[in-house]
Amino acid sequence: MADPLPLPAERDDATSERDDVTSEREDVAAFRAEVGLEHLIDVHTHFMPQRVLDKVWAYFDAAGPLTGRAWPITYRREEQERLDVLRGFGVRAFTAMLYPHKPGMARWLNDWAADFAARTPDCLHTATFYAEPCALDDVRRALDQGARVFKCHLQVGDFDPNDPLLDAVWALLAERGIPVVTHCGSGPVPGRHTGPGPIGALLARHPALRLVVAHLGMPEYAEFLDLAERYEHVMLDTTMVFTPFVESELPFPRAELPRLAGLREKVLLGTDFPNIPYPYADALRALRDTGLGADWLRAACHDNAARLFGL
Repeated sequence: MADPLPLPAERDDATSERDDVTSEREDVAAFRAEVGLEHLIDVHTHFMPQRVLDKVWAYFDAAGPLTGRAWPITYRREEQERLDVLRGFGVRAFTAMLYPHKPGMARWLNDWAADFAARTPDCLHTATFYAEPCALDDVRRALDQGARVFKCHLQVGDFDPNDPLLDAVWALLAERGIPVVTHCGSGPVPGRHTGPGPIGALLARHPALRLVVAHLGMPEYAEFLDLAERYEHVMLDTTMVFTPFVESELPFPRAELPRLAGLREKVLLGTDFPNIPYPYADALRALRDTGLGADWLRAACHDNAARLFGL
């Protein structure tokens, strides 16, 4: 008697995964073709040491207090696989957003990021800092290593951007014209130092700072649009905004869409890849469905970042 055929679930897992990736690539390629882009630039993606990323994923799995809800990780894969997925989507440049949650972490995270950037030419060399006495030295060291963009996470780090320990850091980054992608909005849940107040005070003291407001400042969208209109070098990234996952709880006010349209040259594509609870293409479709148009999408999804980073 012949051996029975394996059940589909036993034989098709790898095939199904390949099919899913192929389908996703086709979806993203269709978006790029629709708006007239050969490539994308994603300024808000996460690569970090695996032991750190494992802890981040465990936090999301546990629906920790900074997420406030179930948050399945769509791209829970090995590092090389994640790189292959992004490149397969036509992403020509991306970041390695990483961030400390306590003192003493920033320097070794930055050393890891410098190595990652050296072996990953399409990664925009990313660094970070924390409000601690060595912050200025850490930032200088990272700049000497070639850092081109910094991540500042006020929610996770739980520090005031106006802490005197950081004043020289902000001054140096403003002087060098280095973008700082900053989670400063109060979504998904408020922190002690999130919201437009603390970051507005910072910008009043350092108006030349190239601050990139992550998540369009979710949920204080209008207030962060104010800051982008007021300060020449303030930009916004689109991370997770407009997706059904966010719109169900922290919707972008449609009355503000004309203002966002007017800021076309100051908006950058961000996604939070790989830590998103939906396919990458969903984020792109959500942007398309705003009705802001192909010119706006080309600027946000590629041209503005290419100009910012000299690509």
